[in-house]
Amino acid sequence: MFNTDEYKKQMNEVLTRFKEELKKVRTGRAHPDMLSGVKVEAYGQWMPLNQVANVTVSGATMLLVTPYDPATIPNISNGIRSDSSLGLNPSDDGRVVRVPIPPLTEERRKEIVKTASKFVEESKVRIRNIREDARKDLKSAELPEDAKKRAEKSVDDLTKEYNDKIDAEFKAKEKEILTI
Repeated sequence: MFNTDEYKKQMNEVLTRFKEELKKVRTGRAHPDMLSGVKVEAYGQWMPLNQVANVTVSGATMLLVTPYDPATIPNISNGIRSDSSLGLNPSDDGRVVRVPIPPLTEERRKEIVKTASKFVEESKVRIRNIREDARKDLKSAELPEDAKKRAEKSVDDLTKEYNDKIDAEFKAKEKEILTI
């Protein structure tokens, strides 16, 4: 019998990664994961923001970034400001960096949905690649023809299941983004 557990595990990893990418997408409400892609120059090298500061939510439209070393505050502000996909303008008071989350315009909301839809397509391509790997392994397997057909149907069903999960996650995120 052909075992699909390995492929299911790989597809689950793609789904988990997709969910993590969606967390980074801005929705109009403050969320610490919004800044997870920001890189900051500190101690002579580029580091993820979460390695040089703690990001917390202060109200629905404000993020507070508390640096571990106050000397990195200007670099943190510049790192956030330079990430044009976020469109944020931080300010600092010498101790913490405040990042107000401005309300999204309708045009910006649609732009964000379009950006998020790229993650959908990338994830679906990864799922299809896993399906193709499974089919290749299936062809080289020493199985009777009817068992191969059942296993191929099982892999196709698994692919459809994970594509549907990706679509459902995206629809929920799209609704969240477009809700004012």
